[in-house]
Amino acid sequence: MYYDQLQKVEDRYKELGELMSDPEVVSDTNRFMKLSKEEADLRETVEVYQRYKKVENDISEDEEMLSENLDEEMTELAKEELAGLKQEKEELEDQIKILLLPKDPNDDKNIIMEIRGAAGGDEAALFAGDLFDMYQRYAESQGWKVEVMDATVTGIGGYKEVIMMITGDRVYSKLKYESGAHRVQRVPETESQGRVHTSTATVVVMPEAEEVELDIADKDIRTDIYHASGAGGQHVNKTASAVRLTHIPTGIVVAMQDERSQIKNREKAMKVLRARIYDKYEQEAQNEYDANRRSAIGTGERSERIRTYNFPQNRVTDHRINLTIQQLDKILNGELDEIIDTLVLYDQTSKLEELQNG
Repeated sequence: MYYDQLQKVEDRYKELGELMSDPEVVSDTNRFMKLSKEEADLRETVEVYQRYKKVENDISEDEEMLSENLDEEMTELAKEELAGLKQEKEELEDQIKILLLPKDPNDDKNIIMEIRGAAGGDEAALFAGDLFDMYQRYAESQGWKVEVMDATVTGIGGYKEVIMMITGDRVYSKLKYESGAHRVQRVPETESQGRVHTSTATVVVMPEAEEVELDIADKDIRTDIYHASGAGGQHVNKTASAVRLTHIPTGIVVAMQDERSQIKNREKAMKVLRARIYDKYEQEAQNEYDANRRSAIGTGERSERIRTYNFPQNRVTDHRINLTIQQLDKILNGELDEIIDTLVLYDQTSKLEELQNG
C-alpha cells in the first residue's frame, strides 16, 4: 500500500480545513474557491483511506481474538467477520490505487465539441447530424446543458459542421475519448440499389479554457466583421454582425454568425478560439513526452478511426478497445454509458500497469 502518499494526502486535507476556517482566507473569494476545490478533490481519497485504516484495525482485533481460547460460536463469528473484512480490504486497495492515479487537470471542465461531415458527401453530413443528436441525448441523460455555438446545415438536413458547448459536472472526463473519426456503414436513403456505403464524420472534443488559464494578448487577434449570410449566400440580416477572429501566432481562425448581435458572436467566437488554442498547446506539450494522447486508448490523432457504426448488423465497434455492442439503436439514442465506462476503465487499467511497471 502507498502509506506515505496517502498520509500526505490526509495531512494536506486537514491543512486545507484549517486554512478555510481562517478569516483572512474566507475574505479572499478566489483563494477560498481554489482551496475548496482542492479539498473536494481530496475528500474521497481521504474517506476511503480512513475506512481502510479502520478495516485494517478491525482485522488485527479479529485475528487477536482468534488466537485466544474462544468458544465455538464466537470463533465462527470472528472467522466470518474476518473473511468479510479481508475482502473489503482488497476492494479498498483497488479503489485507492485508482484514486491515486495522476489526475487529468481538464477532467472537471466543460467542453467545446466540433462535429464535421468528412468523407461521403451528403451521407457524411447526415451522419454528423446523427452524432450530434446522440451526444445531445447523452448530455441530457447526464443532466448537462448543451448550447449550439454555430452550425452549417446542408440542404438535406445534415450538418457540414456543428460546434456546441456542453456544460455540467465533469463533462471532459467522460467525453474526452470521443475525439477522432467515426465511420458509418449503411444504405443511404438516396441509394436505389440498396448498396451499403461507408462514410465518416470527425469529432473533436476540447476542454473549455478559462481566461485565467490562457492569456491571449489583444494584439495577437485580428478581428474581421462582415455581414452574416445564409445558405446560398443570401444575407440574413442587414447589419454587419458576423465575426471572424484570427489568432496570429497560431493561425487558428474562428468565424461566428449565428447571433444577430456582433457582441454575442464575438463572445462565442472567443470561447471557441480560446479552446482551440488551449487544445493546440496541450497537444504540443503532451506530444513532447509521449503522454495522454498516445495512451493505450489511441494515438490521439484527429484522423484516427476510433469507432464504426454498422446499421445492417445493428452493431457498434470501438476499435481502440475491441469492444463490440449489438445495440446500435440504443447507442444512437444516447445510451453511451457502456462504451464510456469501458474506455475509462481501460485507460485507468493501462495507467495502473504503467505505474506498477515504471
